[in-house]
Amino acid sequence: MKYFETRFMEEANEFISKLDPKTIKKIFYNIDLAEQTNDPKLFKKLRNDIWELRAKFAGLQIRLLAFWDKTDNKNTLVIATHGFIKKVDKVPSNEIEKAERLRQKYFQLKNKK
Repeated sequence: MKYFETRFMEEANEFISKLDPKTIKKIFYNIDLAEQTNDPKLFKKLRNDIWELRAKFAGLQIRLLAFWDKTDNKNTLVIATHGFIKKVDKVPSNEIEKAERLRQKYFQLKNKK
């Protein structure tokens, strides 16, 4: 059973496309696992409706920030805004702010349709 489905914004796709194939495979493996297990080690709330999809591979802490889109009566859609390699313990607030801006942009575009 899937708890949610993940979609990727352009910035997330760009980030992923620059990684090597094994890293990409690990990211998608973790996302797939998170969708089925709802494990907070893989998918965790940060703040202000921003969540992080987590993957660790080859010594890198890879993060994709994301949010829920519940507007289509589906509580199951997670939108990944962008990704980065985490170098410090805490997720930098500029990354969270970027995710918040992308979230606003997403809903503005969606509401225009």
